[in-house]
Amino acid sequence: MGEVDEGTRAANLRAAWALAHAAGLAASETLPSDSGASSPESRAVMRANRGRDTKPELLLRSLLHQRGLRYRVSIRPLPDLRRTADVVFPKARVAVFVDGCFWHGCPEHHRPATKRAEFWREKIEGNRARDAETSRLLLERGWRVVRAWEHEDLSRVAERIDLLVRARRPVKEG
Repeated sequence: MGEVDEGTRAANLRAAWALAHAAGLAASETLPSDSGASSPESRAVMRANRGRDTKPELLLRSLLHQRGLRYRVSIRPLPDLRRTADVVFPKARVAVFVDGCFWHGCPEHHRPATKRAEFWREKIEGNRARDAETSRLLLERGWRVVRAWEHEDLSRVAERIDLLVRARRPVKEG
C-alpha cells in the first residue's frame, strides 16, 4: 500500500487511512440518521468502548483471584437498583467499581471533549452524579464501596479490597 512517515502517530494514521481509501481497501461509512456522533470515525471509537471486561477490570480480577478471593462479575449488588458493579462480594457486601478516567471525569486525567463540548460535559457530570448516588444507596444498605480509577496501581487496590472483604466476611461458628 505504501509507507507513511509523518511527525505524529495521529498524522501517520490519517495518512495510512488516506492510502487505504485511495486503494479501495476502506469504505467511507455514512452516519445513521439517529446517531449523535460527530463523524463516522468518532462513532467507531465510541462503539468500540467496552462496558465490561476492560483491561483494568481484568487485571484487578486476576490480582483478586491470586489472593484467593472469589467474587461475582458485573452484577447488581442491589436487585432493585439498575446499576451493576464491576466486582461484587455478596456475602461481605462489598461492591467494586473500576472507573474510566474519561467516562467518570477523573480529576487527574480527564480532558474535556472539544467537539460537542456541552453534550459531553453534561454526560460526564451525569455519570459523576449517578456514581455518587450509587455509592450513597449502597452505603445506606450496609454495603462498602470501593471505587478505583483505571490508572491506579491495581495491586494496591487489590490489597485494599482483600483487607476489606476479609474483615467483613461473616464469622463461621465452629
